[in-house]
Amino acid sequence: MDGTAAAHAADAFKLVYAEAFAGPPYDESEDDVEAAFRRFPVQARKRGFRATLARTGDGEPIGMAYGHPLGPDTVWWNEVTGPVSDDMRREDGERTFGLMELAVRGGWRGRGVARRLHTVLLDGIAAERVLLNVHPASGAAPAAYRSWGYRTIGQGRPGGQAAADLHDVMLLELR
Repeated sequence: MDGTAAAHAADAFKLVYAEAFAGPPYDESEDDVEAAFRRFPVQARKRGFRATLARTGDGEPIGMAYGHPLGPDTVWWNEVTGPVSDDMRREDGERTFGLMELAVRGGWRGRGVARRLHTVLLDGIAAERVLLNVHPASGAAPAAYRSWGYRTIGQGRPGGQAAADLHDVMLLELR
């Protein structure tokens, strides 16, 4: 989906997000979910925004993924706790695709849904690499990303919030 289609399906994305991030280590509250989905329309308007939504045969949303290319003014690299080389942090709006969210509802995990969402989301993108943050205690997610070719390049606090848990910053080279 492009941003317009994703914005129209925001309730489905929100349902998946709320369930997937309700438990440890995220423990997202209803207020956290509301805050995330106040940002969703802004993200959906970004140039190159893409999203994918998995549904059951009867239309129930079970998984989602979305992201967009990182612009030259991205703050993502500033959130990494260690030094980042100038070459690594160089962004031009095409070089790096930021994978903002990838989530699957509990009853559907372990069935390849996340892998399929990831594959569909990245199919045909022109970026050289994909960047994401993942909580290291989030169960199978970090291991899945490693099995898909990602490597940990540092740690960061999403949103630059000093109180936020440290997340692994992972990079997948596409070329």
